[in-house]
Amino acid sequence: MNIRSLTRGDGVVIGAAVLLFIASFLNTYSAEGDSKIPNAWDNLGLVMSVYVGGIIGAALVVVARALPEPRKVAGLDLGQVGVALTLFVAWTSLWSIIDPFGAFSDNFDGTDVGAGIGLILGLIGAIVLAGAAVATPLVPALQAGLVPAPKPLQPQPYGAQPPGGYGYPGAQQPGQGGQPGQPYGGQPQPGQPFGAQPQASAPQPPAAEFSPFWFAVPVPRPLFAEDGSPTPIAELAPGTWYLAVEQRGPGLVAQTQDGRRGVLQDTSGIQRG
Repeated sequence: MNIRSLTRGDGVVIGAAVLLFIASFLNTYSAEGDSKIPNAWDNLGLVMSVYVGGIIGAALVVVARALPEPRKVAGLDLGQVGVALTLFVAWTSLWSIIDPFGAFSDNFDGTDVGAGIGLILGLIGAIVLAGAAVATPLVPALQAGLVPAPKPLQPQPYGAQPPGGYGYPGAQQPGQGGQPGQPYGGQPQPGQPFGAQPQASAPQPPAAEFSPFWFAVPVPRPLFAEDGSPTPIAELAPGTWYLAVEQRGPGLVAQTQDGRRGVLQDTSGIQRG
């Protein structure tokens, strides 16, 4: 499970689940002069359908997005089951607060009894939970990484030394005369005034080569096999750093954390490390 693949939307889902858990211990009803007011745990149907159901739905949504590959149970995607469960929880919570007493409403005629803080916070948590679960794949602001990924350090090329330092190509060596880059004891070229140093030939710039770099994608994007097959082999998740190892036309050959390589065809908006 990759925690860095979690998004801001997943953070909202987790926060709403925590709110539901707290609300389950608060008063379900409010009544003047009654000190023995039940909470959700005194009503098995209410606590399982709204509070525990919402926590289970949030767990399925978060776990499904944190896994490197989608998981299915009985042919159903865990994330989709979690989203459906959060919608059911919001629907049930809405009607529970509209008619909190159900068939027992006639028993409270003349008594000032209403929905308690537990039902109110439960409804707020259920609405926020369902909204975040549905909106995260659709709203770019919710797709940003929940845990900021550290920028990878750029290693220095092997054997590189500071310009002008001892041993740097073209630097003056101890006991060496003449111009930088001229062999010790070098003679002037024909036609050159006596005592003048020969001019070093200007070095040709090296051919541009691809240098591997780290990058992150702004939204989930598929990674295709290098043989050109249309079936994705993995999905790159926002908030995770991947290594680009080769340029392949307009795309990049990327390596995942588990060592798999594939072609990222859509490189628009990627963030370089």
